[in-house]
Amino acid sequence: MNGTFLFADLAGFTALTEAMGDHEAADVVAEFGGAVRELLEDHQAREVKAIGDALMLHARAPDRAVELGLRIVEDVGSRHYFPVVRVGMHTGAAVQRAGDWFGATVNLAARVSAAAGGSEVLLTSATRRAAGTLTGIELHPRGRRSFKNVAEPIEIYAANRSGAQTDAGLPIDPVCRMAVDPDDAAGQLVHDGVEYHFCSLACANAFSGDPQRYSSAVTG
Repeated sequence: MNGTFLFADLAGFTALTEAMGDHEAADVVAEFGGAVRELLEDHQAREVKAIGDALMLHARAPDRAVELGLRIVEDVGSRHYFPVVRVGMHTGAAVQRAGDWFGATVNLAARVSAAAGGSEVLLTSATRRAAGTLTGIELHPRGRRSFKNVAEPIEIYAANRSGAQTDAGLPIDPVCRMAVDPDDAAGQLVHDGVEYHFCSLACANAFSGDPQRYSSAVTG
């Protein structure tokens, strides 16, 4: 059976867990899952399963899958005090067993998601062809990439709203990797001419103790 498979996860989850602790990180994952689930019905998609901080989704219509990916990044990943989100997808045949999906299509979708940066929606050329004409969405070539256990390099595209600023978004706390509205930031510091905003005084203090560690994580 064919379909488009999406993986969406929290790009800064490891840093969040280290900075905030397991319980608060688990609360964020629960909020992330709930917010994504609210979008599924409108995009003809359903949740397959949750894997840690990632959600595996299946969409019947490839064009709706691309729109869903953008909505996840825009509506969920751009919130104040929330980690940035990334999405990857691929379209093709897969095997369904007991409510789960298996096969090369699913594996490639997961690898495309892992290659995405924060606030990025990546899709393969297979999804691009299957989606057809997308109204209000631009697909930007990202070149051919090699993935583990995939014989040939795959052409990858990044989806953006037409005319959108790709670098738009809230500043990211360099310690916990959460998005921070400057108006609501708990603090801000300047290091090497760059201004950083923090969600909490704990993150600001951690940065002050080792600015090189955290500033290189943001800019590197």
